[in-house]
Amino acid sequence: MSPTKPTRLTAADFDPEVLRLFHEYVHGQLDRRGFLDRAARFATATGTTAAGLLAALSPNFAAAQKVAPTDPRIRTEFLEFAAPAGNGKGRALVARPAQAAGPLPVVVVIHENRGLNPHIEDIARRLAVDNFIAVAPDGLFPWGGYPNDEEKAAALFARLDRTKVGEDFVAAANVARSLPGSNGKLGAVGFCFGGGVVNLIATRIPELGAGSAFYGRPPPLQDVGKIKAELLLNFAGNDPGTNGASPPYEAALKAVGVRFEAHAYPGTEHGFINDTTPRFDEAAAKLAWGRTLALFNRTLRA
Repeated sequence: MSPTKPTRLTAADFDPEVLRLFHEYVHGQLDRRGFLDRAARFATATGTTAAGLLAALSPNFAAAQKVAPTDPRIRTEFLEFAAPAGNGKGRALVARPAQAAGPLPVVVVIHENRGLNPHIEDIARRLAVDNFIAVAPDGLFPWGGYPNDEEKAAALFARLDRTKVGEDFVAAANVARSLPGSNGKLGAVGFCFGGGVVNLIATRIPELGAGSAFYGRPPPLQDVGKIKAELLLNFAGNDPGTNGASPPYEAALKAVGVRFEAHAYPGTEHGFINDTTPRFDEAAAKLAWGRTLALFNRTLRA
């Protein structure tokens, strides 16, 4: 008899206050000690420890991997590029189909506030399986790259000059458009910090054809008139800190005639599409990712 597959934890398994504390921890509003101290009473009530709660909520990259780095359907390489307006130089993972029938669209994949971790690398490989060229820059490259430790990555990220890092991603997107095998069409997808960078890139690169931003901050509203891309704005239902900035952005997009859709996924938490943590919501993630792929296939392949 085969062993029983362990039940996967979901957001519903945690007190909403614990989820809020974890959100603050992920975004640098609480350090590790602050989370542990404030979560302790919830841990006691559930027969675990605060450290156990943090471990349960933290990413499990291996369990969520869908496309292995050695998958024969794809090929990958790292590309270094100049970023003179940013930190001088950047580095990105490039993933593409092992065999392509013709030129392909390029999609820039923009990470959360941890750098190019194994999950974002996997997202790039998933896009390659779906017949895109994916370019996933690492905002931590000037500091040695993603350190293979989420807490160390958070500490590094807190030191970044956000303006310069944004310029690094703009440079990466401009380089991505002219990669060998590209059809000249460019898209961008980003998550949390990366969602905000998608919105930024849309104001800076008129050649951007489409962008899908997951719980991303809007760009400066005075720059919205520069956007030529079609946008998909994805929000968690339980994310007031991010969602509150969206109505003025949507109004500005409507005022200048930018084509866009905005969707909030009821009952979900910030990070709902990230399948490495219990905040993942399978149904909402499937719908949101399906909308993202449909947008890219419609706008970038014609």
